[in-house]
Amino acid sequence: MDWLVPLISLIAMEIVLGIDNIVFLSILVSSLPEKQQKTARNIGLVLALMARLALLLGIRWVMGLSAAIFHWSSLGFVPEVWLQNHHVDAVTGRDAVLLLGGMFLVGKTTVEIHTQAVGGEEDEIAAKAKGASFGSVLAQIIVLDLVFSLDSVISAIGMVQEVWIMYVATIVAVAFMAAFAGKVSRFVDANPTFKVLALSFLVLVGVMLFAEGIGTHVSKGYLYAAMAFALVVEMINMRVRKKKHRAKHEPHPAAG
Repeated sequence: MDWLVPLISLIAMEIVLGIDNIVFLSILVSSLPEKQQKTARNIGLVLALMARLALLLGIRWVMGLSAAIFHWSSLGFVPEVWLQNHHVDAVTGRDAVLLLGGMFLVGKTTVEIHTQAVGGEEDEIAAKAKGASFGSVLAQIIVLDLVFSLDSVISAIGMVQEVWIMYVATIVAVAFMAAFAGKVSRFVDANPTFKVLALSFLVLVGVMLFAEGIGTHVSKGYLYAAMAFALVVEMINMRVRKKKHRAKHEPHPAAG
């Protein structure tokens, strides 16, 4: 039974990492017409599972991503003090994926936050009625799945040695994502403030991936602790808003 604790730990970690995947997937498919959203969400989940399993099958290739593909010092314009502070000169394949993935997340979520901030309710309805390109959303889902899958698999490799444990944990985590993806999508659509909060979380995740790509390790524990605290605060705010809304619309007793 020596495998039980590593299996449970890895499943828990994969589910936590999958939450980011679910939220961003929900935000991406929300730009599609309603009749296409479920199809796009299911395709995204299938692609997430396939990407993770493919990376596990090519585990030697994943480990080979630790080989340097270029050096910061070769660029010429990188200050020596920067290299000394980060203690990293070589950029591996993993670093390159994390850099590009981090920039993609930060860029995409910043655009989404801007849309939420300046777009009124009528604009949002009009945008949904018009609908985004199914192909463009699918392309973004593919990029998203590759980034999160690589991060997930590399984290799994660092935790356990048995490949079968990685397979079981991955399948369980994606099954969890499939079970809750629809509910998360409906919840995010129904709560615009939570959507902005979720997008802010994804900006942090993008910055963390970018930092990892340049050789600066950021503990995910701090990140998820901050997310959990902000989530609790937002849930309290939602309850307060609902109480105020009910109190405002409840009939007042007639004055005696």
